[in-house]
Amino acid sequence: MYGAITGGVYALLALGFTLIYGVSGVVNLAHGSFYMLGAYLFYVFETLVFELPPILSLILAVGSVGVMSSILYRLTIHPILGDEVGVMVATVCLALIFQQLMLLIFGPPNVHITSFITGSVTVWGLTLTYARILAFTISLVLFTGLWLFISKSKIGKAMRAVSQDREVAMLMGINTEKLYMLVMAISSILAAIAGILIAGSITGVAGAWMWMYPLALSFSIVILGGLGSIKGSLIGGFIIGYAEQTVAIAAPEGGAIIAVVPFTVMVLVLLLRPKGLFGKRIEMED
Repeated sequence: MYGAITGGVYALLALGFTLIYGVSGVVNLAHGSFYMLGAYLFYVFETLVFELPPILSLILAVGSVGVMSSILYRLTIHPILGDEVGVMVATVCLALIFQQLMLLIFGPPNVHITSFITGSVTVWGLTLTYARILAFTISLVLFTGLWLFISKSKIGKAMRAVSQDREVAMLMGINTEKLYMLVMAISSILAAIAGILIAGSITGVAGAWMWMYPLALSFSIVILGGLGSIKGSLIGGFIIGYAEQTVAIAAPEGGAIIAVVPFTVMVLVLLLRPKGLFGKRIEMED
């Protein structure tokens, strides 16, 4: 049960990473920083400054991250879109800038994030907090909603067309620049929501270095599931979630061991299937 809850949030985090890559080919190494910004902005809106209700704080936090990311995409990524190495350098620089800004504003100590909801319930002998159950539910609802959006909506069909052949999509009248900005905003919003859910329901804290592990985790899940595969992100997230919880039960004091689980699983899968579980570069399923 713990593995399912953790895996659902992990899948949501990886979905944003695979979405921006699947549509635009951008390897966004700032993805973890949007996860971090979501948690910090939620803390600002709910606790530090405005003392707003949790749901309103979440909406304002993820909305701010979405707007910020689309502007940053236009200013920093779009001008060098064809340069893969340049894009990776630019995005990791953005992540480091955000890290230093968080240190400057909030200082090095972690800040404590208030849980959305208190209380717990016992299921099959396991005590689950309502906050964890809520995080899992939100993750699955968002995952299903995005899947339907990409499969059924006009914008979703445009995303799939661009992911398959950008030049032909442009000839058909699709504005790829605006589409990429929208995809960047959606991707960062998913990362921000994952950051808020994990900080608010699982760890309870946010810190300036919290972007690093989620970035590595996203990369591991995306490689594991298959680059550009939405289905792969979902299944990969659950695999990593269950693997982490299994190791946590077997070695409750082995925090360092748990941290390497995603990479160990990724390597093992790639040894057996080099292209990942759903083996092609771009896969936007119906």
